[in-house]
Amino acid sequence: MKVAWSPQYNHPLPQNHRFPMEKYDLLPRLLIQEGIINPDDLFDPDFIDHSIITLTHSDGYLHQLLELTLSKKMIRESGFPLSKSLIDREIKILSGTVQCTEFAFNDGVSLNIAGGTHHAFKDRPEGFCLLNDQAVAAHYLLENEKVERILIIDLDVHQGNGTASIFQSEPRVFTFSMHGERNYPFRKQVSDLDVSFDDGIKDEQYLEVLSEKLEMLKSFNPDFIFYQAGTDVLDSDKLGRLSLTLDGCAKRDEIVFDFARQQNTPIVVCMGGGYSEDVSLIVEAHANTFKKALKKLIR
Repeated sequence: MKVAWSPQYNHPLPQNHRFPMEKYDLLPRLLIQEGIINPDDLFDPDFIDHSIITLTHSDGYLHQLLELTLSKKMIRESGFPLSKSLIDREIKILSGTVQCTEFAFNDGVSLNIAGGTHHAFKDRPEGFCLLNDQAVAAHYLLENEKVERILIIDLDVHQGNGTASIFQSEPRVFTFSMHGERNYPFRKQVSDLDVSFDDGIKDEQYLEVLSEKLEMLKSFNPDFIFYQAGTDVLDSDKLGRLSLTLDGCAKRDEIVFDFARQQNTPIVVCMGGGYSEDVSLIVEAHANTFKKALKKLIR
């Protein structure tokens, strides 16, 4: 099972920044320490060609990123201070998700320790997301005729608004998002299937709805699945407002991997968001995703 990770994932931010960058360093250490993966399972992604990025993002927007000429409004909406190292990091993460697709075809599953930048639109950043890695990887697969139908399962607590917008007129990609109704983004886009939850939903109801919706989606018969496995659904998350336990979050992952196995479909997983005050809870929840992936290898 190949896992994308690079030292460039650990981009430094101001001390008061609320995004927990340290998880990208702690998670691979824990995975190796607990024997969930071997050091050889990690790969440092090669930078992909910019022509692959512009299958999704506009030429003008990519140029603004590379030349560091985003407007003040766009920088503010991105949530990050703009720098060359940040843009390099975003492209490195995106490259990891694209390259994970090739490993998933061979092994059934591959994971990116970062990624899931689902708020990025075709021509603008938003919510800690500058480039939409799963959208780019999906376009890469379609452009190269590697698959015909892609399902994106987005179980981050925040709706994948950028992803929904990018694929709104693309019938070959089905976007499915389960998220908090009253949470960011407050102006939602329209996915192919949206499920909005009230604050405080617990394990049993959440998992029942997920199982029901995935059963419905079997008829789409995807050739490939991207899974956004955000841990901000946890009751400990300071931004999430839902109330899943660690066990419930792990069961969520198990349901998704069971679905992929039943469909005999390769799956690439990105970690998405997580904002618990105790970063060890974020890392534990992400590690559980890897454990479930190991048990549910498709081939």
